[in-house]
Amino acid sequence: MTNCTQESFDFPAVKRRKVEVAFSGGDITSDGGALLLREVDRRLGLLEAVHRVLHDPRDTGRVVHSQLSLLRQRVYGLCLGYEDLNDHQALRRDPAIQTAVERDTLLASQATLCRLEHRMDRQAAVALHEVLIQQFIDSHAKPPRKLILDFDATDDRVHGKQEGRFFHGYYDHYCFLPLYVFCGKQLLVSYLRPSSVDGAKHAWAILALLVKRLRQTWPKVKIIFRADSGFCRHRMLDWCDHHEVGYVVGLAKNRRLLGKVTIERETAAECFEALGEKVRFFESIRYAAATWKVQRRVIAKIEHTAKGSNPRFVVTNLKGSSESIYDGLYCARGEMENRIKEQQLGLFADRTSSHYWWANQFRLLLSSLAYVLMEGIRRLALKGTELAKAQVTTLRLKLLKVGAVILRNTRRIQFLLSSAYPHQQLFLKVAARLRPT
Repeated sequence: MTNCTQESFDFPAVKRRKVEVAFSGGDITSDGGALLLREVDRRLGLLEAVHRVLHDPRDTGRVVHSQLSLLRQRVYGLCLGYEDLNDHQALRRDPAIQTAVERDTLLASQATLCRLEHRMDRQAAVALHEVLIQQFIDSHAKPPRKLILDFDATDDRVHGKQEGRFFHGYYDHYCFLPLYVFCGKQLLVSYLRPSSVDGAKHAWAILALLVKRLRQTWPKVKIIFRADSGFCRHRMLDWCDHHEVGYVVGLAKNRRLLGKVTIERETAAECFEALGEKVRFFESIRYAAATWKVQRRVIAKIEHTAKGSNPRFVVTNLKGSSESIYDGLYCARGEMENRIKEQQLGLFADRTSSHYWWANQFRLLLSSLAYVLMEGIRRLALKGTELAKAQVTTLRLKLLKVGAVILRNTRRIQFLLSSAYPHQQLFLKVAARLRPT
């Protein structure tokens, strides 16, 4: 039978020399930086900890690929830019990824990785979140004085008939509504939810669990809850007041609020007419919504531009000037949105295409584990370098996607990285900094 699979291709000649391409180079990889993932994983002990808390129901006498190697293969693949399980049909032969996973034979197939995802359940999701929180705690050499917990929800668009999918009127498509919690650049929670629920659903319970766990380790730490107006719920604010948790939360505009700053808005409009440039100042008022038991401090940002009046409101129980709380504290929550974009755009957190709910939650958590590894490289090895604030896609491009020839024998494995690689010194510095101390 004739083999019609094309194995080579010709490109236009260069200076009369024929240019031929064929996939016959042997042990060559485009992922020479996979070794950095292995180093940061060993430094953090991340996937080893995940492996310990996940139940493996398989007969150990018949297992070819350990659960730890499956986790490494899948998470490292996400870090390297391979979102699809089908990619692993070819990647299982990649010598760089094999070495990072600490194997020298074929890695797991797409089917084996799929079975890993489909045996996960609620207990596994809880256990993985405990690992994420413990990783965050272990990242602090000394007790922090203050922690700001950022809560936010986002849409995770779906295109099939997945369990738990619903049409969301605001986003105008079928989606899930995952809840994320970050502290700075570190991820604590990635909780998949159906989009039929309120945006603040379960946020109160998660906040309570986080506060309890963090105070077990650091009894004197000051904790601040920060979120947009979608999380402004009276029970959550009451709980924060009763448990000495600070909060700064967006508050949606309404007639009563606008009525309390009518004079200030008129003053801002007059100043704009007189000066011809944007006018902006802050007021602190006392306000109680119909469901609140007490009046609370509300910071009003009074702004008038060429487009008209643009007031904004934030409710808080913190002390300090209105401007510093609004500009210096509340507006900083926008940085969390960049972290969510890293998750979804850079590490494929929105690749929830499995039919089953818990498999999709596990995929979201695999993306979260990949984020922890990439953030670990950024936090531990890139401080003071040009990539100290780089997005994960930039880190992947400049540190992980490195061409290399790999030579293996019974005594050693050699990675001969490209001589034309432009970030050689940075790569060596990162590798040195990730070595266990």
